[in-house]
Amino acid sequence: MAADDRERTVGNRHPAGATAAPRPRVRLDQPRASRRRWLPAYDPEAFGKFSERIARFLGTGRFIVWMTVIIILWVLWNIFAPRALRFDNYPFIFLTLMLSLQASYAAPLILLAQNRQDDRDRVNLEQDRKQNERSIADTEYLTREVAALRVNLGEVATRDWIRSELQDLLKEIEERAAHPAHPARGRPARGDEADGRAR
Repeated sequence: MAADDRERTVGNRHPAGATAAPRPRVRLDQPRASRRRWLPAYDPEAFGKFSERIARFLGTGRFIVWMTVIIILWVLWNIFAPRALRFDNYPFIFLTLMLSLQASYAAPLILLAQNRQDDRDRVNLEQDRKQNERSIADTEYLTREVAALRVNLGEVATRDWIRSELQDLLKEIEERAAHPAHPARGRPARGDEADGRAR
């Protein structure tokens, strides 16, 4: 009985050979299909540039002037307009809400722009540091080369030194030609040499 059950279960299994269901192959030379996202997708670079534009505008005098004009018009309209056309009465709660909303969006946009500027500054500082290191290495190399040239120039005969040596030799030759050597001091004369041989 147990042997029959074992044969039945083996017969019901899928064979591992050519008749098995093929597994989907993963192609490494092709990009993966994008997954379905529940959150909206956006380009971080484009959003960063947009936030920098807004932050630059928020930091100008033009923004302050326009904001002041809008607030003054808002207050004047809600004080002096006919009662039926007013949309925000005296405590100006809607104006406070709008200014709070504007501030709540402006602060993160300014922070995002500052973060992007910090990243750019960090990259620029890293490039400057590498450039300074290269400049220092080049300067040290040139300093070593100049020192080696000075050492080698100290051992090389310069034109002035050769000229002074030749002038000294020329003076010495002229002095010898002007004052031939005396027999007692210098080389004996030829007659004396013959007398010396005879003795």
